[in-house]
Order: sequence, then structure tokens, then C-alpha cells
Amino acid sequence: MATNTANPTTLLQCDHCGENCANDQISLGEKHFCCEGCKLVYELLNENDLCDYYTLNNKPGQSRRIPVRKDKFAFLDDEKIQQQLIQFKDDAQVHITFYIPYIHCSSCLWLLENLHRLDAGILGVTVNFARKEARVIFLHSRTSLRNIAELLTSIGYEPYISLQDLKQQKPRIRKGLVYRLGVAGFCFGNIMLLSFPEYFSGYGYADIKMNAIFRILNLTLSLPVFFYSAQVFYRSAWGSLKSGFLNIDVPIVLAVIVTFIRSLADVFSGTGAGYFDSMTGIVFFMLVGRILQDKTYQGLSFDRDYTAYFPLAVSVLKEGEEIPAALPDINVNDTLLIHNNELIPADGILIKGSAVIDYSFVTGESAPVRKATGEIVYAGGRQLEGNIEILTIKEVAQSYLTSLWNRDELKQGAQRQPSFIHLLSRYFTWVVLSIAVISAIYWWQHDPSRIWPAVTAILIIACPCALLLAASFTNGHILRILSKRQFYLRNADAIEQLANADHIVFDKTGTLTGKTAAVISWHGQELTSEEMMAIGTLAAQSTHPLDKMIAAHCGQDTSLPVRNFRALTSRGISGWAGFNFIQLGSAAFTGAEHVTTNGSVVFVSIDGKRPGYFCIGSHYREGMPQLLQQLQNNYAISLLSGDNDREAPYLQKLMGPKATLLFNQQPADKLNYVLSLQQQGKRVLMIGDGLNDAGALKQSDIGVSLTESSNNFTPASDGILEAAQLTLLPRFIGICKANKRIIIITFIISLLYNFIGLSFAVQGILSPLTAAILMPASSISIVILTYILSEWSGKH
Repeated sequence: MATNTANPTTLLQCDHCGENCANDQISLGEKHFCCEGCKLVYELLNENDLCDYYTLNNKPGQSRRIPVRKDKFAFLDDEKIQQQLIQFKDDAQVHITFYIPYIHCSSCLWLLENLHRLDAGILGVTVNFARKEARVIFLHSRTSLRNIAELLTSIGYEPYISLQDLKQQKPRIRKGLVYRLGVAGFCFGNIMLLSFPEYFSGYGYADIKMNAIFRILNLTLSLPVFFYSAQVFYRSAWGSLKSGFLNIDVPIVLAVIVTFIRSLADVFSGTGAGYFDSMTGIVFFMLVGRILQDKTYQGLSFDRDYTAYFPLAVSVLKEGEEIPAALPDINVNDTLLIHNNELIPADGILIKGSAVIDYSFVTGESAPVRKATGEIVYAGGRQLEGNIEILTIKEVAQSYLTSLWNRDELKQGAQRQPSFIHLLSRYFTWVVLSIAVISAIYWWQHDPSRIWPAVTAILIIACPCALLLAASFTNGHILRILSKRQFYLRNADAIEQLANADHIVFDKTGTLTGKTAAVISWHGQELTSEEMMAIGTLAAQSTHPLDKMIAAHCGQDTSLPVRNFRALTSRGISGWAGFNFIQLGSAAFTGAEHVTTNGSVVFVSIDGKRPGYFCIGSHYREGMPQLLQQLQNNYAISLLSGDNDREAPYLQKLMGPKATLLFNQQPADKLNYVLSLQQQGKRVLMIGDGLNDAGALKQSDIGVSLTESSNNFTPASDGILEAAQLTLLPRFIGICKANKRIIIITFIISLLYNFIGLSFAVQGILSPLTAAILMPASSISIVILTYILSEWSGKH
């Protein structure tokens, strides 16, 4: 007999966080709370007349069921750590910015900005909602950094402080580009304005003396653009020439230099006004394209490493005292005290306590590992049951976890093919140079006076700025379209790499399956609601992931007394829940007969009777069968999993007979598999979620990190994809392929512009007015066209 038992329905919701209350015992007047923590936060806000917090949004608070360990922020009393975290300090004030991932609504903003009413030492708080950051200014004579962190935590807004914060490295737009754009825009606009009399000189509106003054002014305004704003392109072009490759910036630089020299010659010889408007326009539009790409999701970090995952400090035991120490200060042979649910920051030997380590974020294996005294525990694992002490055998930077980033393959980076845009520009440059040489030879034989006008006009009018604008604006717009659907790519190169991928490699745990949900079914005699509640209440005392799932499935009654609770290593848990003696665990522990099934099994014994067992299977994300069916028609697919192969038959059916399935894979195995595919000429798209995937993600041609929240830790990757959007992967790939087609279409149109201009240029009869109209017209039309086509491809 197999039945699925639903959770007991509760009518009361916590008036602070909105979670269901097990009973009505925790209350304050007519207010009910799910735990004492939520009640305490309400009392704190009520005492300080801050209950308007609850009127801005419905149940805006964060659950406080999990208490914060005492002295968790004691390390903030360390002056050395303070100096690395604070941004400004004088005799009175301190400025610091906290990252607070729990900021989610207007109530959060209101409460944080009124934090000074809870601590008189706080002068003010400024919240950046998009970045989930709070900038706090406080008086260090009246409060402390530690007090503020503990205050934030007490009201449900615990700041996330990691080792990476010591680096103080935040992605920002390059200010130099903004300054260069400002200079170019100012000069370009004024040169165009001063050139109007020159444009209409043929209609008798010009004054010769005034035109001479305007030409000198235009020359003066062009100097900052030529010598300052265009430096970005000079460096890029010079770098490509040194490496023997003509990138897209080479013809741009050639056009800028030739335009400037030709214009100088025209002005000083008195033969014309030159092409200063065209030259400054080229630089201005190119810089706009560069900044557009730089600005795209600057707040996301794609190069995160172990320092973003680890805490800032850990407790070190010295002479019997618990002393907080920053991770960089941990040495070999230090004794570390790892509290319940804390991360292990360095490889070490277990010397005291019962270790139950969750390595799911390192190995991908979801089942916790029990370690006995004397065994090695590795960095990156999370201790699940009680406190343990370890003796470090390696420093943090030398642990097994950090070695994922230190392999030679990752330092060198994958060798990738240059963008098709640069290949097009290479041939484009040679064609333009050939036309210029042929025109020079022709006019040398027929009319030498036209050599200089013809050659310079060809190089000016044939500038591939329309191509570069098409690439910059199309890439930037496609990045924004994808980001609206919670798919954030690192840069424009990632778009092209995703479009070119022909082999997709999936991780299993946390990628195809959800990280939190599971399929739980009961097999055996039907249980009463009292028995289900007793089982859930006992399971809630354990920190084992399977017991937590059972507790969530059965529900729990906090008023039900639990006595004589015991957790036996690798066997199970037991204890009295009310008047029932319950055992949960293995078949041998409960005295049941062993069964074989897909998934994890937890047997149940109630008062010596064995009514049945819970089967806990992986919960595959919604839409996975359809996604994998769609992908296998167009791509080769592989699965790399740290779990065992018990679900291999189902996965083979799901992914198709040609799919490669590999189980019990360590991080090095995943990395080596991606390398082997690349050696076969495959262009690999790797989709993973954990630190165990970091090496493979970085080595692959395009690595996409799946996350339940874009604010959570993700390993080094080329893109971040919200987990709920994974089923849209084929659509995202289609948009990236459309990106290439749009650029090619606009490139063809820009060639038409160039052909029209060259038809005049080779004859040496191109006037400044024609060039001034043709080049901006082509640039503006290309920008409009790319926008329309990008929007259309994003909606179809």
C-alpha cells in the first residue's frame, strides 16, 4: 500500500513574516507569531514606534526561526578587519556598506532608512535596492560595527560578509570611457554647429573670414578627441597588430588618423574645412557602443571565487579560549571550532565532535558524509550536527576547494576562436586598402592631382564604423533582452559562443533537479494524523537533510514534548515524541526488511512496530522532459553528476539514447571531460550550479551557472541563469543566433553606404558636405535598424 500524506493545514499566519504557525501559543495580544524570534522583532519595532513597517507591505518580515549564533560577528571587533571593510573613517564618523540579500520590498527600505531610531549612534542609512546594499554612517564613539551588524541581524536583515569583501573589488563602469565620451560628445556637437556655414557655403551664406575662424576652432576642438578620446581604439588596434591579427579597431583607427591628417592639410592649405565633424563623430559613436556593453549588468560578478563563498572569519581555539580570526590569518596546525551549520574553510583533521558534512556544493553529492575522529574533512563542506573541532593541515588558499581555481588550464583560459566580426573586419580592411591602392595607381597615370583626394576619401568613407555600431548596439540590446528574462551574460563574446555551441553538458544535482524540493511518498500502513505529527516533530530535531524533508512533509507540533533524542552515526535518529517512541533511519536500525527503490529510503518504527518507510526521490524541475527532448534533436547532450547511478535508466530515457551519462564524477573528472570534448573539436556549453562545477564552467566555451537567486553565490561563469528560466534555454540560444544574423544584415547595408560613398571617392570628387551627411546618416540608420530587428527577434 502506498499513500501520499499532505501536510496538516494551519489557519494562523505569522504577523511578522507570513509563515504558517504550528499553533497559537506564541502571541502578543491579537498578533500571532511562528517563533519567538519573530515575536522579538515585532516587540522591538513596536517599542520604537516603527510598526508602520507592517503597513507598507503584507507580512514583509523575514522568518526568525533559525537563531543567530551568539558572538557570530565578534570578528568585527578586530581593528585589522575593520580597516579592510570600512570605506571612510575620521575622528567622529565611520562609513561602511553592507550587502543585505534579504532586502526585497519597500518595507525593507523604510525600516533600514529608519535604523537610527533603533540605535542613536547611527546617523543615517542609504539603501541601494538594485544592489541590495545599505550604506551606513555611524558615530564610532556611540556604537560599533559589530553592534550594527547584530542589530541588522536581530530585525531580520543579516548582512552577508564574506572573505571577498576584504578585496574591496566591485565591478564598475570604467570611468575613463565616460570621460572620453563626454569630451567626444562636447567636441562633436560644437564642431557640427560651427560647420553649418561651411555646409551651405555654396549658397552664398558664408563669410570667408568667419569661415577661417570656424575652421581653426574646429581644429582646436578636434585635438582632445584625437589625442584623448580615441586612445581606447589606438591601444586595441596596436595590441592586435602586435599579435598579428587585424581586429575591428584597426580600420577604425586608420579612418580616424587619415581623416585627421587630411583635415589638417585642407585647413592649413586653405583648400577646405576638412573632415573634423566626421572624425569626431566616428569616435563619439564608437565610444557610445563601448559604454553600452560595459554598462550591461555591472552589478553581477561573473568571476567569483572561493572568497565569495567562505565567511570572513572563523573561531580559533587558543589556550582554551575561542578567538575570532580572519581567514587569511589561519595557519597550519591551528585548531578551528566549527559551529553547527558553518562552512569548513580549510582542509583539516577532525579531532573532536561528531561530523556530519554536507559536501553538495563541492562534490554535487546530496547525501551528507559522516566523519569519525582522525579523518580528514575538506574545505567547502558544511557541518550539520553540533560543533566540531578540526586541526588544519592546509591554509585556506591551499585547500582542495581553492585548487579548483588554481589549475593551469584555468589560469591560461580556454583558447577560443576570434569573433566573426573581427574576421569580417580583417577582410574588409584588406579590400579597402586594395581599392585605395588601385585608385592611387589609376590617378597617378591619368591625373596625379587627384591621388590624395581620392585615397583619403576612400579611407574616410569606407570606415567600418557602421559595422562596429551594428555589433555594439545589437549586442547591447540582446544582452538587455536576455536579462529581462533573468539570463545574464558576461559580455558580447558570450552571445556568440552560446550561438555556436554544439554540445551541451548538464550537471544534475541543483541543475536538472531542484535544490530544495523533493518527491516524498509513504509506503506501508496508513498513518493517523497524530502519528504523522509525531514523526515530523521528532525529525525536526535533526539537522540531517532527509529528516528535514520528512519534517516539512509531515508537519510538526512544537507543543509536543520530545525526550531522549539520539542521533546515531550512519544509522538514524530515535526518541519519544509525546507518548510514542519513534525510530527513523536505516533498515538495520529500525529492524525492517531492506527494500530496493529509486531514491533514498527512511524506515519508520513506532513503539516497536514497523508500519513502512518514506521514499525520497529527486524532484526534477518542471518542464525538464520537454526541454531535453527539444535539445537532443539539435545538440549532443552529456550529463555529469556527483550522485550515484540509481536514476540512470530514467535519465537515459529522458535525455535520449545518444546522450552520455557519467555518475560519481569529482570536480576534476568534470573538468577533464570538458577538455576531452574540446580536443575533439566540440564547442561546449556547460550548465552547472555548484563549486564542483567551477572548473568545468570556466574551461567550457560558454559556462552558464544556474541559480535560485541572482544574488546568491555562483561560481566563475560566462552567464547566470535564473533556475526557473532553464526551460527557455532553446529560446535563448535562438535569440543569440538571431544576433549574428542581425549584425550580418546591417553589415550588408553598411556596405551599400560604402559603395555609394566609394563611387564618389574613387573619382576624387567627394565633398565635405557629402561625407558629413553620409556618415552620420549611415550610423543613425544602423542603430535604428538594429533596435527594431533585436526587438522583433526577442518577441518571436
